[in-house]
Amino acid sequence: MQLNFTDLEYRYRRKKTRREILLEEMNQIMPWDEWADIVKPYYPEGKRGRKPQPIERMLKMYMLKEWFNLSDLETEEAVYDSYSMKQFLEIDFSQNDQVPDSTTLCKFRRLLKDHCFDLMIYTQMKDRLKEYNYQIRNGILIKR
Repeated sequence: MQLNFTDLEYRYRRKKTRREILLEEMNQIMPWDEWADIVKPYYPEGKRGRKPQPIERMLKMYMLKEWFNLSDLETEEAVYDSYSMKQFLEIDFSQNDQVPDSTTLCKFRRLLKDHCFDLMIYTQMKDRLKEYNYQIRNGILIKR
């Protein structure tokens, strides 16, 4: 990923935020590739309309929504507003990456629900969180 001015500025700060540390850990412990492989056969190929977002990005955005108890629109806006969330989703505006909009997230949630992937992913996510001493309390992801 190419560094932009914001990345350079953040690189030299003295402290990482708790959210940034948390999301870096979540990036390591969640089975993104495994989940993406399960969703891939049902995911739009983008033969018409806009190019689809990477499945892993959509899974991560879905998790941000769950972990921080956000609506679809709040999740979209939080990614624009939060450097750590943008990094977590591996969005690089200098490479013309775009934040998935709330409608795209809503359609992705529907796809997960229609194929019962939402329950499977949520159960596996909760098990991983428990294994690594995390929990969701009052809609907030915290370390125990």
